Amino acid sequence: MTTALTHGDVVHIPVHFDDLDAMGMLHNSRYAVLVERAVSLWWAERGVSFSGGRPTTPDAFNVVREYGITFHRPVLGTGDIIVHFWLAKLGTTSAEYRFRVTSTDGATVHAEGRRVNVRLNPATMRPEPWTDHARTIAATILGGPAPTDHQS
Repeated sequence: MTTALTHGDVVHIPVHFDDLDAMGMLHNSRYAVLVERAVSLWWAERGVSFSGGRPTTPDAFNVVREYGITFHRPVLGTGDIIVHFWLAKLGTTSAEYRFRVTSTDGATVHAEGRRVNVRLNPATMRPEPWTDHARTIAATILGGPAPTDHQS
């Protein structure tokens, strides 16, 4: 991203040929996958992931509860994009992310949205509070604006 990052973090994610629809555009369903990959990679780089089919920390056991996206300009063809994301709110058991999918220079916002994750207890499958460890990591991306209305 060429613009200064004031909140959250960014992850470069490749768009592959099989992510495209028949018109050569990133298929609408793939945006959620790319956001998932970016957020998962970011947490994994901080030790919160899965290894051998088991969570490396209790906080890795979480699910998406809500997902909403607004599309502005299509991603055309293959190549890298940026997923810029941040935490708008960190609750007791939930985390509300905001995100933007942009061109690599940050000049074009392709889509933006919101996603809510909930930490679960693996035995009961009920919500469980985030650990202090996760809260410390999450604090580094907490804050920032809500998505804005970009016109295409």
